Amino acid sequence: MIRYSMKYSIIGAGIGGLTTALAFEKIGIDYVLFERAPELSEVGAGIWLAPNSLQVLDSLGVLAEVSQKGNVINRITIGQQDLTPISDNFQQSIQEKFGFTTIAIHRARLQQILIDKIPKEKLHLGKSFESFNELPDGTIEIHFEDNSTYQTDYLIGADGIHSKVRKQMFPQSQIRHSRQTCWRGVSNFQLDAAFQHRGIELWGNQIRFGMSKLSESKVYWFAVAVDKANQKDHPNGIQNKLLAMYDSFHPLIKELITATPEDKILNNDLLDVKPMDNWHRNNICLIGDAAHATTPNMGQGGAQAIEDAYYMSQVIEKNPGTNHFELFQQKRQSKVNAIVNQSWNTGKLAHIKYGKRLRNFFIKNAPKGIIEKKMLELYTLEQ
Repeated sequence: MIRYSMKYSIIGAGIGGLTTALAFEKIGIDYVLFERAPELSEVGAGIWLAPNSLQVLDSLGVLAEVSQKGNVINRITIGQQDLTPISDNFQQSIQEKFGFTTIAIHRARLQQILIDKIPKEKLHLGKSFESFNELPDGTIEIHFEDNSTYQTDYLIGADGIHSKVRKQMFPQSQIRHSRQTCWRGVSNFQLDAAFQHRGIELWGNQIRFGMSKLSESKVYWFAVAVDKANQKDHPNGIQNKLLAMYDSFHPLIKELITATPEDKILNNDLLDVKPMDNWHRNNICLIGDAAHATTPNMGQGGAQAIEDAYYMSQVIEKNPGTNHFELFQQKRQSKVNAIVNQSWNTGKLAHIKYGKRLRNFFIKNAPKGIIEKKMLELYTLEQ
């Protein structure tokens, strides 16, 4: 294995930071990973890993474990609130092309799989990034909130949508609010056989609901509404509020909400980062949500962070002595910006107030060949 002499410091041990660390580990790139949390506990809900991300995880030697601890999704349905399909996408052609389809897994399980593959001495917890200084020799001095410092050759900001690295580099960058809010939960629930390997999203009257099995007796669900629906809380709590909101949906939806402990229901507004001209400056670069956070409407937020890890490691390995951050951006920016914009527009389309029948008609009758071609393009990686 080649050992690269330059050291890379990664800020943030989310999915993007961890996958980048593992990709560096596999090819001998010297790195250290800093995470602000004092411990990495089980937080979050579910995530769908599309074939583009699974190819990367396969190359890193963790796909078998991800498959074992997650659940295969081989049919993706957009439906009406009574579960009547608007569009049904069976994944046979995807399976034939890539060897797998999509896997649903709990974020915490994915995170733990990645952490277990990273040498403990390279992961530093309880190190909250504060700022950086670019020194005259091109190296970077990182300052942490505990008043400690660390000197590095390259800095990679993988610290999420509210990235402090991005705010210092590009203070004019903008976080956009979609005017939609999302509740997420994981239910202890046994789905019928017909739903075992399906990812489902139901569109109602400016609200929608999605679900998929994560593992044995665990079902991930999410509920999205325009933010005005979040302005008035139910006097008897979040669970009753959601039950009232989704009263007109298929009874299964109410069963999933009821089966979720109220204190485990998460709520976040749906945000993204307005596409930027640059993700890097000198020896500093942003990846994942820090660079290109997207709304979750295409199921590609985590997948694009994982793709970033793949391409970052590839350009460093194959292009010694060049500005690899510039090459990385050239390879990634066009695709990622298209996903950010398409996801934003899809979220708006799902919540339109008027014209729902016409929208559903066009979605239902969209040419299968065109849809399949777009999916293949989305899931294909450059070798």
